[in-house]
Amino acid sequence: MIHQLRSKKIAGIRLDELAFVIVFYIFSGYSYYVTLWLNRPAERQKIEDLFNFLDFFDSGLLNYGIKLILTIPIWWLVFRGLKKHPLWLRLSVHLVALPIFAFTFRFCYYKACDYLGFYHLQGNGQIWDIYIPALFYILQFGIFHAYHYYSQNQKQLKEEAILKEAALQSELSALKAQLNPHFLYNAFNTINAAIPPEQEKTRQLIAELSDLFRYQLKASRQDLVTVSEELEFVKSYLALEKARFENRLEVEINVDKTVLNKKIPPMILQPLVENAVKHGISPLIEGGKVVVAIYEKNEKLHFEISDTGIGIKEEKNTVFEKGVGLTNTKLRLEKMYNSELIVEDNYPKGLIVKFEL
Repeated sequence: MIHQLRSKKIAGIRLDELAFVIVFYIFSGYSYYVTLWLNRPAERQKIEDLFNFLDFFDSGLLNYGIKLILTIPIWWLVFRGLKKHPLWLRLSVHLVALPIFAFTFRFCYYKACDYLGFYHLQGNGQIWDIYIPALFYILQFGIFHAYHYYSQNQKQLKEEAILKEAALQSELSALKAQLNPHFLYNAFNTINAAIPPEQEKTRQLIAELSDLFRYQLKASRQDLVTVSEELEFVKSYLALEKARFENRLEVEINVDKTVLNKKIPPMILQPLVENAVKHGISPLIEGGKVVVAIYEKNEKLHFEISDTGIGIKEEKNTVFEKGVGLTNTKLRLEKMYNSELIVEDNYPKGLIVKFEL
């Protein structure tokens, strides 16, 4: 039951959180009603009045119901509208919102009481209907901020745990894979040396394949490589694919020289290029073109891999179901680099996959 409440949301708010707020307000309203009951003269303190809904509605529920209604837009502004802004700015909102909340509450509450024929404080006593709502405002938003901080901290801890697990798995995979790349890299060099000089194209292809395995081994040991190194890896991959597709595959590389020494995560481009070739160009008899573009803008590196392949007819999200490399790169960018992998239509046909670091 609790798990179901946590999984369902209304306007972005989990049902268990919404239930807590409602219970919190009912409890606060009833506590206020009991306090008023305790302040009655002894002869008027009838136990049955504690369970009189009309009295409770008059002295507690209406009061805190109006507070709840006034709280909603302030809560939305602080925790949704200004979600991406600095904490000091969101806290500063309360300096303006608190007096507005207190005075608006008193006005609305008195108007409702007058309309319904309920009693409210008179004269100098009205100051309590400003002071108490102000204290309640501070209390409730103190709880909201504490809960928000707790939720964000728990979310961060879970993400860190996921990343640590992923890092451990990657390290184990790299350890398991070290023998094969070393062996294959040396084997390719041995085979290459045995090929007659007149078969230069074959020698070149084997050299390109050897470079792929060498780079993959290097990528398993380093967190960052230069754009130039990553680009050479992509070029080696594309050289092998051009040998397979021949004239069906056209390649264009557009990279600013100023970004060649920038550091980026290894193996971040090749899976996207492979996806363009495998799922975009390969199904077409006439083939197509793959364009890799890297440039710097607003102190960020922008990457674009476009193709003139078959594109997708389904929703953009379904493209991640077609390629493991594309899906893994998307998750890697989101979890480790807080970057989004964007998929767009390329005109007149094909796809554009882009991201920034």
